[in-house]
Amino acid sequence: MKVRIGIGTGGTLDAEALVAVIDAIDDLGFDSLWLSEVLTAPVPDPLVALAFAGAHSARIKLGTTMLLPGRNPVRLAKECATLDALSSGRLLLTFVPGLGQEPERSAIGLSTASRNAAIEEVLPLLRRLWTGEPVSHHGAYADFEAVSLSPVPHQHPLEAWLGGMSPAALDRCGRLGDGWLPSLCTADEAASGKKVIDEAAARAGRSISEEHFGISVGYAHGPLSERAAMTVAARSRGHDPDELVPVGWDALRDHIRRFIEVGFSKFVVRPLAPPASWRAELEEVAEAVIDLQT
Repeated sequence: MKVRIGIGTGGTLDAEALVAVIDAIDDLGFDSLWLSEVLTAPVPDPLVALAFAGAHSARIKLGTTMLLPGRNPVRLAKECATLDALSSGRLLLTFVPGLGQEPERSAIGLSTASRNAAIEEVLPLLRRLWTGEPVSHHGAYADFEAVSLSPVPHQHPLEAWLGGMSPAALDRCGRLGDGWLPSLCTADEAASGKKVIDEAAARAGRSISEEHFGISVGYAHGPLSERAAMTVAARSRGHDPDELVPVGWDALRDHIRRFIEVGFSKFVVRPLAPPASWRAELEEVAEAVIDLQT
């Protein structure tokens, strides 16, 4: 397996800070930059910021965990295709249904059940649009006739990964996804989830590459604050945060190695608290884990 490590960011990033992150990722040999989409958080829009990153660096891949629900599917298809075309095929897509807490839930504009239904309908539609062939579709989340998309993605196909740990999310990933990128789970849970996904894919007459299983890992330098620990517990099905958040560089390295041992090879590593200096932070991350890339 080709082990690859990307860097995820959180919090407000102005142009200067984003350039510092991009340059450090590029110089230190990390695989990719990852930006998450949370409409009501102080984070940049991922597609806009990744376009900026793609123009600044000609090497690093451009990853995002972004919302699919609540978007016009044709516009979403065109935005992703354009970014992939302009970056010569460096876009990495993971679609998520979005957080269930307010005010994010209201900002997305769809109930949880509707968001899952939107992914079921729209993801196959995006793939049809990305071929550039005329597409007609009449459904609950899109209704149009004879639309042809241009430009088309540089990648053929442009892959779309999914996240999530619920039984429905695992089944959907097996039936529809090109890869899986969950977070806040143990290596044993990830291995069990991968098995469920592979079985669902087989039932659907398809398969997912063994190279397409990854984990998003948030790490800390010291004990989590009470608020941070409560947030992790709430979003991780009641886990003890100590099981899920490595504290310190040795713990981060060991954490990644446990997932490699159960068949995972793509990692998004992100500090839970924005560092004072991204350059200094990523130099330490690189010293701890960059040699795990193969």
